[in-house]
Amino acid sequence: MLVKLLKSKLHRATVTETKLHYPGSIAIDSSLMEAAGISPYESVLIADLNNGNRLETYVVPAEADSGQIIVLGAAAQLIKPKDLVIIIGFGFFTPEEAKEFKPKVVVLDENNKIKQ
Repeated sequence: MLVKLLKSKLHRATVTETKLHYPGSIAIDSSLMEAAGISPYESVLIADLNNGNRLETYVVPAEADSGQIIVLGAAAQLIKPKDLVIIIGFGFFTPEEAKEFKPKVVVLDENNKIKQ
């Protein structure tokens, strides 16, 4: 049996833009993706701190060091520019792996720069 654990998290990311008419996903600064261990096309859960909305989508890379967090497609109906979000990636682990695993948590400042 596998267990589902938090694998990675971008905490308090600020949404920089939304594009409604786009095939659904979220574009994330590729440097932030790397820091958190999030892969292109990985499934993520997004939790909006401003309105409580939660949704699942997949990640596409945005320009490195741009600070971009762009909500694309239908999710733009639920999340707006300047909203604070938590972007969460999960992984499946054996019970043995789960005992040793530590998630990558990246805390961001208001400009989507790594704070911690």
